[in-house]
Order: sequence, then structure tokens, then C-alpha cells
Amino acid sequence: MADQRVFWRGICSYILLFMCLIQIQSHLYVRAILDPVDFLALQSIHKSLQDMPGSRFLSSWDFTSDPCNFAGVYCDSDKVISLNLGDPRAGAPGLTGKLDPAIGRLSALAEFTVVPGRIYGPLPLTLSNLKSLRFLGISRNFISGEIPWTLGQLHNLKTLDLSYNQLTGSIPPSVGALTGLNNVILCHNRLSGSVPKFASQTLTRLDLKHNALSGTLASDSLPASLQYLSLSWNQLSGPVNQLLNRMDQLNYLDLSMNKFSGIIPGRIFSFPLTNLQLERNEFWGAVQPVDQVKIPTVDLSYNRLSGQVSPMFSTIQNLYLNNNRFTGQVPSSFADRLLDATIQILYLQHNFLTGIAISPTAEIPLSSSLCLQYNCMVPPIDTTCPLKAGKQISRPSSQCSASQWRRG
Repeated sequence: MADQRVFWRGICSYILLFMCLIQIQSHLYVRAILDPVDFLALQSIHKSLQDMPGSRFLSSWDFTSDPCNFAGVYCDSDKVISLNLGDPRAGAPGLTGKLDPAIGRLSALAEFTVVPGRIYGPLPLTLSNLKSLRFLGISRNFISGEIPWTLGQLHNLKTLDLSYNQLTGSIPPSVGALTGLNNVILCHNRLSGSVPKFASQTLTRLDLKHNALSGTLASDSLPASLQYLSLSWNQLSGPVNQLLNRMDQLNYLDLSMNKFSGIIPGRIFSFPLTNLQLERNEFWGAVQPVDQVKIPTVDLSYNRLSGQVSPMFSTIQNLYLNNNRFTGQVPSSFADRLLDATIQILYLQHNFLTGIAISPTAEIPLSSSLCLQYNCMVPPIDTTCPLKAGKQISRPSSQCSASQWRRG
């Protein structure tokens, strides 16, 4: 009887051991071995890059171990789905070298980013092979050459960020034709030519500032879905009133440092904007908001705007109307809001204004800044102005007749 118990105990032990081995074996096979094509692609990418001094990003790329455990490599089953090259911590040194065309062999890649560093050379044409790519971010490096028109074949692309590089040539119309784009950030490059029509009705951010773009913008060239639009520091021209009238979702608009002309539509001041920058263009005519303006910062300086300053502007915290052709009295509502420190900056210098209803002995709060220099006020009101306003307190009387300021 005792022998039988020992026998059955042994059998049970073997069964338990067998079941444990099966479980261990099945666990080992849950994690698939990386696809050989992806494995070889990662090897080629590694060979073309180096850590900058202070970076140890590539030290984990030991190909005797599982590449899915490498820094910046994320896998699903046997495929690489995300590749983030470089240490993403703020201020960490990046990588140097070139982007190897082997990137295009990572067929399941949905996200590809490169942290700021010294990556140079052109974008690989093979990026167009990445049909699953949703996020492409290669910013603050030294990428040169043109944006490949074949990026327009990435129909799943949501975000394209190639900012702060040395890209030249035009923005391919094929990129503008992508219907799923949410964010396009190409600022601080050397791009030229015209702004293509953007077809995506989900595009919310378009940042093309600091390039050499030229030409005009058609009224239907940008979608009404935009919330952030920056085209500053280019050479764009022509009217934009019809285009802007459609874009009532904007919360940030910067068209400064261009050659845009025509009137500024009053409707734009009712948009949910936090910042409106239209300075240093060639806008002309009267500016007539339809209601009290709730935008914190509005800069319309260095244009050819004329007529009287609208009282609707008196609710703006930071208002720049200097270097235009405004005439008449400054509405009394501005004086009230200056004295109670609601207005922080009011720059009205270099216009043809004739007065403001504020006592000469009134003390402007230290938190507020008022500049009225070089207007047609008699007597002139001496206020603390920025140095670039010049030293002349008042405009010569010969310039203050109607015939003169219209030409001025």
C-alpha cells in the first residue's frame, strides 16, 4: 500500500513538471522573433548614425540581444511599429550622421521621430514606402535638399514636422493633397515657391513661418478647420480677407512680415483668438470690429491702416496700432482702461492722431505702457516710448492737414 502511494506521488510529480514545461515553452513562444527584414534594417540604420558627445543612446543597440528592447524601438509581434532616434529628454545631446534608406524597409512603422541633433543630408526617398506611417517628426537637425513629392503617398499621415532644418525647394502639392493631415510644421527652413492648397478638412495646425514662400493665397487654399496658422517672415502678398472670413476656428494667427494687402475683415476680431499678428504688411483702409474685441494681443503696426481708432479695441490688453495712418481723437474708453491698468500696452505712435481724453497730470500705472509719439496732438503728450520710436515728440504741423496724411 505504501509503495503504491509512493508510485502515484511520483506520477503526479512528473505530470506537474510536464505541465510546467509546457507553460514555460508556450510563454517563450508568445514573444515572436523580430522579422529578419526589420532586423537588418535596424542594423543599417545603426551603422549610419553616431552618438554626439554626451549621448549614450546607441549603446543599448546590441544586436546579440532582442532589438525590441533597444532604446527608441517599439515592436508589435515581429514588426517595428515605432522608431524614436535619440534621447527625448530636454537638453540631451542628439545623434549625428545620415538617415539610411533602410528605414523604408520597416513596413509596419507608424511613428518615426528624430530628436534635435546633427543629422544631415536629404530625407530618404524610401520614406514613401511606409504606408502605415502616421507621425513623421524630424525637427531641429540639418536635413537638406527638397521635401520628396513621394511623401504624398503616405495616405495615413497625420503629423508632418520637418521644422528647423535646411530644406529647400517648394512644398510639394502632393503633400497638400493628403486628406488626413492634422498638423503640418515646416517652419524655419529655406522653402520657396507658393503655398499649395491643403485639402485636409481636419488640418488644425499649419506653421510655415521663416521661409521664403511667395505668391498669393486663394480664398479656398486653406481649410476652415485651422486653429493655428503662422505664415510670418515670408514674401507672401495679395489680399486675404476672403480667406480669413472662412476661418472662424482660429485661436492663433500670425501673418506678420509679409506683403499682404487689402482690408482687414472686421469679422476676424470676433474669432476665438488669443493672439493676432498682422504687423509689417501692406494692409490698408479702416479697421472696424463688429463688437468689443476679446483678443488679449493684437498687433496691426507698420501697415497703411487709416480712419479713426475704433472704441471696440479698448478691451485689448496689448494693442499695437503704431506706424499707420490713423486720425482723429483716441476714444475716451482707452483712457479709462489705461488708468485702471486694464490695458498693459497701447502703442499709437507714428500716426496722425489729434488727441486723447486723458489729463496731463494723470499717472499711468507702472504696469501699463502708453506711446503717443509723433502724432498731430497739440500740445504733444510726452510719454515713455520704446527707443525704436525715435526722438521726435510731435509730427510737423505741415504733415497734419488732411491732404498730407492721406499721402503719408
